[in-house]
Amino acid sequence: MDREEVLQSVEDEAQEQQRRQKRKQRIEEMKREKKRAQIRNRCLVGAGLAVCLMAGIGIAALVRSAVTSPSAPPADAGRQQAGNAIVEAAEGPEGPDITQTAEEGTDITQEREPAGEPDSTQEPAVPVFAASATDVTAGFSDTIVSEYGILIDVESGTVLAGRDAHARMNPASMTKILTVLTAAEALGLEDDTSEILNDTFTMTVDITDYCYVNGCSVVGYEVGETATVRDLFYGTILPSGADAALGLAVYVSGSQEAFVELMNQKLDELGLAESTHFVNCVGLYDDQHYSTVYDIAVLLEEASKNGLCRQVLSAHTYTTTFTEEHPEGMVLSNWFLRRMEDRDTHGQVLYGKTGYVKQSGHCAASLASDMNGKEYLCVTAGSSSVWQCIRDQVELFQGYLTEEGST
Repeated sequence: MDREEVLQSVEDEAQEQQRRQKRKQRIEEMKREKKRAQIRNRCLVGAGLAVCLMAGIGIAALVRSAVTSPSAPPADAGRQQAGNAIVEAAEGPEGPDITQTAEEGTDITQEREPAGEPDSTQEPAVPVFAASATDVTAGFSDTIVSEYGILIDVESGTVLAGRDAHARMNPASMTKILTVLTAAEALGLEDDTSEILNDTFTMTVDITDYCYVNGCSVVGYEVGETATVRDLFYGTILPSGADAALGLAVYVSGSQEAFVELMNQKLDELGLAESTHFVNCVGLYDDQHYSTVYDIAVLLEEASKNGLCRQVLSAHTYTTTFTEEHPEGMVLSNWFLRRMEDRDTHGQVLYGKTGYVKQSGHCAASLASDMNGKEYLCVTAGSSSVWQCIRDQVELFQGYLTEEGST
């Protein structure tokens, strides 16, 4: 390698370090903003409780004064004094300073509690989407092979049918639903128009070796090949490319480990942390990598709310950016969606992601709509083959959707 090549290599490495630092700063700022918002909410709750307490004290004092003092001030004056006390208690002598305290990272509610007592403001997270079984929730027929499964009416939040829907299982590559959702939110992407999607990532030997050693499905990137961030999103879902998923994780967080922390934080936000936990972003088997078909349904519903994720999860084909290694790009296909479109589901399957490892069997998560636009979530796992997994999902949709609309 001559001097010019060495200098170019050093310059390239410096530029890559700068991009990584900018991405890290962007992620850290988003985390700080989220923390500030949480603190502000806690402070507002605390202030509200203080106002209510002061109001109660003021009213009680007025009552006692009216009963015990023949020369008590008029009621209007008492209310004015109580009101002044409330405002002063809420704002302090110089007005409200909640946001300033939050900016400095001070958790006021925590400081007010005696040591050793639980933080009463920390309530368990509640899923943004939830579904429950009813008296009419059915089991699966014997013709459905999948060991686990669930079908949900999204609008009513009703579980229409299920089989061990809350039992722990390995989600395999259905994990990647959360991978793209976490990446989209971390990068602030709501649709396909952001310039960030045109940014590039260079595939590393660590990523390709990881995929090879673990027998992962891949897009097919070569070491040193450049992919756009947009390519990585589509590559993660359509061919279930572990190389794309790992590239996305490293682009966002600098490492898979740091990115998985973000994934688990998202699970906590959604109220799923007790039943779902991930240790990698691609879906490889691990004792500590688990979920339930119900939780995967919640993740798919959440992902469907993000414009970019909707586009990626609904794409049947996509052609990657032209590169020196692939001058015509690579044509990627979501074979699950392409196969489902040829089946009579009494509606249309809008989004889908499959998965497979030996320990999980064949899995699929999908969201479909009937002819009236009513949406249904279907997740199955533990089927015997790709085609049987598809037959299981088709049978579930046919049982609850009709060509005229929902039953």
